[in-house]
Amino acid sequence: MTRRQLLAALGAAAAAPPPVFGVPAPPVAIARCTSYEEDFVSHFRRMFDQLGGASRLVRGKTVTVKLNLTGSPALRIEGRPLGVTHYTHPKTAAALAHVLSEAGARRIRFVESCWATAGPLEEYLLESGWNLRTLRAAAPNLEFVNTNSRGAHKRYARFKVPSGGLIYPAYDLNVAYEETDVLVSMAKLKNHETCGITLAMKNIFGITPASVYGDDAGIDEPNENPEKGRAITCHFGKRQPAKSAPGELDPTSSRDAGYRMPRITAELNAACPIGISFIDGVESIAGGEGPWVRGIRYVRPGVLILGTNAVTTDTVGTALMGYDPRAPKGTHPFTNCDNTLLLAEQLGLGSARLTSIDIRGAQLADLVSRFD
Repeated sequence: MTRRQLLAALGAAAAAPPPVFGVPAPPVAIARCTSYEEDFVSHFRRMFDQLGGASRLVRGKTVTVKLNLTGSPALRIEGRPLGVTHYTHPKTAAALAHVLSEAGARRIRFVESCWATAGPLEEYLLESGWNLRTLRAAAPNLEFVNTNSRGAHKRYARFKVPSGGLIYPAYDLNVAYEETDVLVSMAKLKNHETCGITLAMKNIFGITPASVYGDDAGIDEPNENPEKGRAITCHFGKRQPAKSAPGELDPTSSRDAGYRMPRITAELNAACPIGISFIDGVESIAGGEGPWVRGIRYVRPGVLILGTNAVTTDTVGTALMGYDPRAPKGTHPFTNCDNTLLLAEQLGLGSARLTSIDIRGAQLADLVSRFD
């Protein structure tokens, strides 16, 4: 959408029925930010203040920050640093950890189910060009956990989908998620080849351990040293997870990735809710989620997005990409898939109706980009 089209859509939507929950959706803060040389600590402080303050969300709590480290760190786009295209940027990660620490978080954990390895997350970050000394200086109470297997724990934690599930009734995850009081999703503002968009909610797709849900997961028990991704199991359903975990509700359901992935994303968010959603749109890519997707291009939206509800935050992010958040399957950006926002809304996770969201900070219409 152009700015004019967005304003017209907002005007038309104002006459639509009230949000499904009957109450205003949680607010979302947006800010203009055009360079990774800007002061992200100040940005985060200001945006959290616009949402009621960081302290009320994290004081005395264990805060788990799910990074977005999609694909191998060896894959680059036009030789650019990973953080300016499709990875979480180390500067935004350090700034967020610092703000959470000064707000009173008891413990902060950076987590990711690292691509094709169950090795230490610290090593993966070093391969990705991160400075761990800078991170630890930003937040002395910072820990790192690779959740691609059970790691140091003797068991997995089972997270049931409250509604009973759409694809799976429950998920077996690393115990780090069970020990979490507040889950933070650090996402990039970018497209996804299958799901259309990959923002805060889609980032949670990556909490699934490859030891259980990977292409080389064990048949009966998890493979604690996975070396492959999750495409065969999760994307296409050509095999079941390790039998130690709950299997599919309906093995005869569609094997199409455009059907499965939005539903898995929505139900994972129901099983393991996000407490804080951050979307980095300073620099990113359009056309896909990583270097392996044909036709991707580098973009500079120049925006930051922060919210306490993943559905509302992603709804605002989708609009900032120039899309209608309520677009049906067959229309951009959900050309070949179901709309994850609407699936999450149907599960009662939040409102995907833009006009019900209290947007604070910068004006949304001034920051809309064209991702198509």
